[in-house]
Amino acid sequence: MCGITGWIDWRKDLTGYPSILENMTETLHLRGPDASGTWISQHCALGHRRLSVMDPENGAQPMVRKQGDYTYTIVYNGELYNAPELKKELELRGHHFRTTCDTEVLLVAFIEWGRACVDRLNGIFAFAAWNDQEQSLYLVRDRLGVKPLFYSHQNSVLLFGSEPKAILAHPDFEAEVGAEGLAEIFAVGPARTPGHGIYRNMSELKPGQCAVFDRNGLSIRTYWKLESHQHSDDIAATALQVQQLLRDTSQRQLVSDVPICTLLSGGLDSSALTALASAHYKNSGQGALHTFSVDYKDNDKHFKANIFQPNSDAPWIKRMTEHLGTEHHYIEFDTPELVESLKTAVFARDTPGMADVDGSLYLFCREIKKEATVAISGEAADEIFGGYPWFHNEEALAAGTFPWSLKLNNRVDLLAPDFVDWIKPVEYVSNRYQQALSEVPRLAGETQQQNRMREMSYLNITRFMPTLLDRKDRMSMAVGLEVRVPFCDHRLVEYVWNIPWEIKTSGDREKGILRKALQGVLPDDVLTRKKSPYPKTHNPNYLAAVRKWVLEILDDPSSPLLPFIDVKKIRALASSESNDFDLPWFGQLMTGPQLFAYLAQVDTWLRSYKISIR
Repeated sequence: MCGITGWIDWRKDLTGYPSILENMTETLHLRGPDASGTWISQHCALGHRRLSVMDPENGAQPMVRKQGDYTYTIVYNGELYNAPELKKELELRGHHFRTTCDTEVLLVAFIEWGRACVDRLNGIFAFAAWNDQEQSLYLVRDRLGVKPLFYSHQNSVLLFGSEPKAILAHPDFEAEVGAEGLAEIFAVGPARTPGHGIYRNMSELKPGQCAVFDRNGLSIRTYWKLESHQHSDDIAATALQVQQLLRDTSQRQLVSDVPICTLLSGGLDSSALTALASAHYKNSGQGALHTFSVDYKDNDKHFKANIFQPNSDAPWIKRMTEHLGTEHHYIEFDTPELVESLKTAVFARDTPGMADVDGSLYLFCREIKKEATVAISGEAADEIFGGYPWFHNEEALAAGTFPWSLKLNNRVDLLAPDFVDWIKPVEYVSNRYQQALSEVPRLAGETQQQNRMREMSYLNITRFMPTLLDRKDRMSMAVGLEVRVPFCDHRLVEYVWNIPWEIKTSGDREKGILRKALQGVLPDDVLTRKKSPYPKTHNPNYLAAVRKWVLEILDDPSSPLLPFIDVKKIRALASSESNDFDLPWFGQLMTGPQLFAYLAQVDTWLRSYKISIR
C-alpha cells in the first residue's frame, strides 16, 4: 500500500514547480514510509510514497514504461490479487517484465488493454495512469472503495490524492467548507455521502468509478455496480459457493514478501479468516500465524452486556488461539493515550471521525506495525451478510432513515438554531436517504419484505461500509500498516448480494449462511457465538476526560465550534452525571462519551486545518 498524488494543469509548465509536488507527496509519508518518488512533465506531475510489500528492491514509483512511440507513467496504491494470472496472460501477448511487483503488471495491463484493463482487475486499488502522447490521465478506484482517491477539478486544473491532505497542500487550494460540508459533519457524520469530499471543490471518486482528464475536461463513468438477478442455488450449494469464494480470496490475500498477521476478536468473521490463514501457513510450512487483539485497561471491571455488545471478546480470543495454535499478541490501552489519540485520528482522516473507535484502531495498528507490515481483517462481513442488529430490528427497518443514525433529532437539538436553519440537517439527511434508495437495483417479483431487505443491504454496502473502510484505511496507513479485507472481494459481494434473505438468515440466525459455510472451519461454539462489535472502552475515566475536554472548549470564546452548537445544552449535558445519549446515536458504539469526543474532534479539525466557512 502507498500514497499517491498528482497535479495536471494545462495552463502552466509544471517542470517549474517541483517543490509544490514534493510538498503534496510529503503529506503522505506516513502511508509510504519506505520510499518517495516524483515525476514531472510539462502538464502532469505525479507523486508517490511507498510502503514496500511486493518486490521491495524493484517496485519504485512513479513507474515509467515505453511501448513503441508511447510513454506511460503510473502511480498506484493497492494490491492486485490476480497479478500472477494477468502477468502470464500478458507474457503470452509478448510483454516482458523486469520486476515481480504488481505495479508493473498493472502498468503493462494498461498499455495492453487501455482503459478496459480495469475490468480484469481483482484487488484493492486506486491508481493514476498518464498517457504522454494522448496527454490524458486515467484515474481508477476499486469496486468496493477499499482504497481512497480524492480529487479537485477546477477549470483546467486537476489535483488528486490518496487523502485530502495532499490536495490541501497545494497553494491554490483553500480549506473551505460550506453548508453542505457542514451538514455532512453535523448530520451525516461520521459517515459520509459517497463521492463527497467535505471541503468545497473537493470530491471523491466513488467506488467502482474511473475518470479521464484531458484537454476536453473531466469525464467520469461507473465501470462496476451491484446488479440484481435471481438466485438459483439451494442452501447447501450456496454455503459451498460462499466457502469456496472465501477460501480463494483469503489465499490470494496471504501473498506477500513481508510478514502478515490477522486481527482476531474471537468473533465469527475474524475467526474465520484467522482459521483459513493459519491453515495456509501450516500447509506452506511458514510456521505459526501471528494474531493480534485489542482491549482497554480495566474493561473487565466495567463491561456491562447490552443488545449491541452481548459479551466480551477475551474468552473467545483464548478459545481460538488455543484451537489454532497461533502466536497471539494482546494489546491493551489506558484512558490517557486513548484521549490523546482523538487528535491524531483527526489528522489521519483530515476530518472528524469515529472518535475513540478511530483512535483505538490507530493505537492498535501502531502496535501491530512493530511486528508486521500486512494484516488481515474481517471488515465488511456484517454489511454483506446482514449481521448488524438493525437488519433484524423492526423499529430500524421501519424508521425511514439510515438505521445506524436513528437519533438525528437528538443531535439536531444540540445545534445552534441559526445554524440549523442554514444547513437544514433533517431535510439534508432525508434527501440523502432517498437518493440512496433511488439507486437500489430492484428485482421484479420480490415481496415487500424481500425488497426492504435488499434496500437495507444496499444502504449498508454503499453508505455504512465506506465509513468503516475509511476508518480502517486511514488509521492503519497512518502508521504504515497495510490491512487487507477479504470479505470485500467483489466476486463474493456480487454472489452474496443476490442470496435471498431467507437463505442469508438460514437457521434463523444473523449471517446464517456464513455460519453454515464455515462448518468444519470453526469450532461449533465459535460458529454460534452472538455478534459483538469492535471493542470500546467502558472505563468511566474516559467519559470524565472527554466531558472535561468539551467543557474547556465551551469556556474558550475563541473556539470555532461554538457558532455551530447550542452551548447551554451541551454544557448541561457535559456537566450532568446522567447520560441522555445512553443508546448509540451513530452505529453501535458511539454513545454519550463518543458524542463529546466527536465534538472535541470537530473543534480540533476547525482549529488545526484553519477551516474557512463559506
